[in-house]
Amino acid sequence: MKLLEIDARGRSCPEPVLLTKKGVESNPSGVKVMVDNITARENVKRFGKNAGYKVEVEEKDGEYILILSK
Repeated sequence: MKLLEIDARGRSCPEPVLLTKKGVESNPSGVKVMVDNITARENVKRFGKNAGYKVEVEEKDGEYILILSK
């Protein structure tokens, strides 16, 4: 399964969530979202769970990678 990659680093909410929403609309099987702050991480995570996705979070060097998959 190829995940659509979304780079939302440096963006403040609600932009990461809006980018994630557009991403899952164009690629419903899942997306990989990169963010660099806790607020964006939590908001994207909440959006993913509410939209019925399994959400995995990895932290690397102060940045977060969220994998949303069905």
